[in-house]
Amino acid sequence: MALSWKLVVDSVNAPVLADFWAAALGYEVEDPSALVGQLLAAGHLPEEAAAEHGGRRIFRGYAAIRHPDDPFDATSGVGLGRRLLFQDVPEGKAGKNRLHIDVHGEPGGLDALVARLEGLGATRVREVDRGPAGHWWIMLDPEGNEFCAT
Repeated sequence: MALSWKLVVDSVNAPVLADFWAAALGYEVEDPSALVGQLLAAGHLPEEAAAEHGGRRIFRGYAAIRHPDDPFDATSGVGLGRRLLFQDVPEGKAGKNRLHIDVHGEPGGLDALVARLEGLGATRVREVDRGPAGHWWIMLDPEGNEFCAT
């Protein structure tokens, strides 16, 4: 039996990093504002545990994105399929990622993909060209997490 999963990414500013990755992947930023409002109104969530970002109430220090074609819970805004959750942590990034995302563009469109990602705030690190075995760019997201554009 296959299990459900989500990829969790430690961050310095979860909502901003979620915005970057949503734009980079064509995903949607999850909207938990209805749930946050309900929890605040019922007294189950202290006011300091909520924040505002992009005109929405969010859980402070957390943001998530989901694939636009996957189902989601309308009350909580939580995706029920492919998703990435960003959570703020006190410590900064200390070394190379042991897990990374490969962003695939259209065949022959690597230059356009890299330029689009740079326009969103990514940084080129190194080009890798292995001929028939593959051609990609190692890049950094706005918080310095490595990923590949291919």
